[in-house]
Amino acid sequence: QVQLVESGGGLVQPGGSLRLSCAASGSIFSIEAMGWYRQAPGHGRELVATITSGGSTNYADSVKGRFTISRDNAKTTVYLQMNSLKPEDTAVYLCNAFIKSSRYYGMDYWGKGTLVTISS
Repeated sequence: QVQLVESGGGLVQPGGSLRLSCAASGSIFSIEAMGWYRQAPGHGRELVATITSGGSTNYADSVKGRFTISRDNAKTTVYLQMNSLKPEDTAVYLCNAFIKSSRYYGMDYWGKGTLVTISS
């Protein structure tokens, strides 16, 4: 069984910073792409940033230049450094990963999410 567990959310004033972490554990053969999505109240889920096993990154236009996604050397933990936070960044942030449990089988996994609130 595979789990993704997020941490690092909280309440921050506009202009502040937060660092989110997401750790994968369980029956893991390899982890391909990992990423962060967010869902604000009354809105659909949107992509924030992704990173491949090779380190290639992709960002939503709304966070480019403010957010940075990275992975640890073991590639089982993904981070999201969020700077210059705005009230519109308020959302539940969810971790996503495509994880293989064997050479021939993989699937998407989601964490339960961590709440980020930007407010003065």
